Amino acid sequence: MPVHRVVEKSFLLEYLFGHFARLKKTKVKQILKYGSVRVNGRVVTSHRHELKPGDTLDFLNEKDALAERLKTRLDFPIVYEDRVLLVVEKPAGILTMGTEHEKEETLYFKLTEYERAKSRDDCGRVFVVHRLDRDASGLVVVAKNAKVKHALQESWNLAVKKYYAVVEGVPKKEQGIIESFLVEDKFKRVYSVRDRSHPSSKHAVTRYRLVRKNGRYALLDILLETGRKNQIRVHLSDLGHPIVADTKYGAPSHPLKRLALHAYQLSFPHPSTGKFMSFRSELPESIEKLVHHARP
Repeated sequence: MPVHRVVEKSFLLEYLFGHFARLKKTKVKQILKYGSVRVNGRVVTSHRHELKPGDTLDFLNEKDALAERLKTRLDFPIVYEDRVLLVVEKPAGILTMGTEHEKEETLYFKLTEYERAKSRDDCGRVFVVHRLDRDASGLVVVAKNAKVKHALQESWNLAVKKYYAVVEGVPKKEQGIIESFLVEDKFKRVYSVRDRSHPSSKHAVTRYRLVRKNGRYALLDILLETGRKNQIRVHLSDLGHPIVADTKYGAPSHPLKRLALHAYQLSFPHPSTGKFMSFRSELPESIEKLVHHARP
């Protein structure tokens, strides 16, 4: 349906009664109640919402309205969605994928429920393309079918993945490259080695740049050239400046209930169109506070 522009001040329900004059008032109220009305691009359900001149209204079909209602039930934002993929902002504290001990408090489970509820045959599925550590936050891309997942993973070397990390202390060099081979031991701890002598070693390269510092902590801008498990955490620990709250890799303090690590930018070619897409996410307030008074 076309977009409508408000020309004079009124309440939303009053405007809808005039717009849908041929419908019964109970039907108009249902249209509003079930999230089919958007004001300035945002779903509004309040009868008393005040409209101002210049506001825009548009109306969602039943399927799109359901999708908007389902989004409000998620405890994290959907940054982008189309018919083949989702980009979401994972909060700290939930897993990307499930484990033997945790099935439901995961990004995968919540988005699967979201897709199933939208599908007519209750068969909606999602396929995780890459992961973030449980206690980190930031952007994650999820495919809606296996073919798209494989296409994204095959071109993942073209993806640009940037992170913010607040570390203990201040690196001597304001920018640099950390390079090693990473190995995971039987206790699931990843560590660096300097050559390929270990049969399971994986080459890893991390670039960093100092953004702000306050003596105790420093905010670093991280660019991954490779994407290995725990790569950023291990490399910053190797640098002598572990991520704040990362006690697993040597951080002496734990002022947060999470890692001070956030995936703030994700860019990649769309699997269907090839168009390069880019998404950004703001640094969470809890991390920002650590370096709020820092100087560049």
